[in-house]
Amino acid sequence: MPIVNRIAEFAPEMTEWRRDLHAHPELGFQESRTSDVVAAKLAEWGIEVHRGLGGTGVVGVLTAGTGGRTVGLRADMDALPIRERTGKPHASTNDGVMHACGHDGHTTMLLGAAKYLAETRNFDGTIRFIFQPAEEGLGGAKRMVDEGLFQQFPCERVYGMHNMPGIPVGEFAVVEGPVMAAGDTFEIRIQGRGSHAAMPHQGIDPVVVGSSVVIALQTIVSRNIKAQDALVVSVTEFHAGEAFNVIPDSVTLRGTCRTLDPEIHASLPDRFKRVIDGVCATYGATSEIDYHQVFPVTMNAAEPTKVAAEAATSVAGQERVQRDRRPLMGSEDFAYMLNAVPGCYVFAGNGDTAAVPHPDYEFTVDLLTHGASYWSTLVERELKRA
Repeated sequence: MPIVNRIAEFAPEMTEWRRDLHAHPELGFQESRTSDVVAAKLAEWGIEVHRGLGGTGVVGVLTAGTGGRTVGLRADMDALPIRERTGKPHASTNDGVMHACGHDGHTTMLLGAAKYLAETRNFDGTIRFIFQPAEEGLGGAKRMVDEGLFQQFPCERVYGMHNMPGIPVGEFAVVEGPVMAAGDTFEIRIQGRGSHAAMPHQGIDPVVVGSSVVIALQTIVSRNIKAQDALVVSVTEFHAGEAFNVIPDSVTLRGTCRTLDPEIHASLPDRFKRVIDGVCATYGATSEIDYHQVFPVTMNAAEPTKVAAEAATSVAGQERVQRDRRPLMGSEDFAYMLNAVPGCYVFAGNGDTAAVPHPDYEFTVDLLTHGASYWSTLVERELKRA
């Protein structure tokens, strides 16, 4: 089946919801207006509403039939600290804040599915509509899980979806296994001993030490990890000194690591310490390392991926579902939910638009019906009536 006819009928409503959310973006853990809108619509359709998990999170619960199975559907709600420059009539009214990643569209697609499923109730079991705050690097998914999301609202499986510029509208990408990388951040403070730039022998030059650390960290990728495995180590900040003729006491390096392998991910803090301690000892410097494992690998389980692919195929057709797309080295905090409950994270085509996140980005309106139809079809397959 293609797009669900009933969803196509109320597509203009969905467009208005999305434009309203886009015009009123809110940063992570500040999505009070967005949460109010979501909760009000769910309640209007007779869906049980729960609020407060993760601060501004909303969970809607809808049951039909007598089946005991449960499934969770997740959408993210937060915006980014980006000044919009699309010039659209519905552009952000919150200066310096923008839905530059399409979370307004994600929220709208799940609301569209909720409206349809509340009307039809063509399923047997319970749906958890999970509207998550603070996906953009602030750990909203982890906070919801830590606060008992799946204890209060048990799910056998949990599903997520993200729009993807570059994939045509109406197409999906569904892949088993790792689909997005683990994402870490690090800060390294190297302590040397300052001196006059003309007399470097009187000090321990932390700029030289830091430069050596930058190069040495790349040996983790080139000499410690198999060539077939994916790992990125990027030093993105190097802060040193304030005068042209003074060697500073210390330097600070910051950056990120990305990998698709959970075992490699677990090993990185120790690998970093060993490399950095060794380099610093060579020069007589010392170091402090602040390493944060921010996101796990986003890992799709086999059976949920099969169901998600079948649902996407029902909506889009066999030829418009990519099953061999390579994983992305970006990260996604939905991984915390997938660590707790097996599930699948899919990509839905947003067409030829600016990449995410970007001040010129625009969520493609036609994706709303495709995404809501995918969610609805997925539920009707997962919680199929006898």
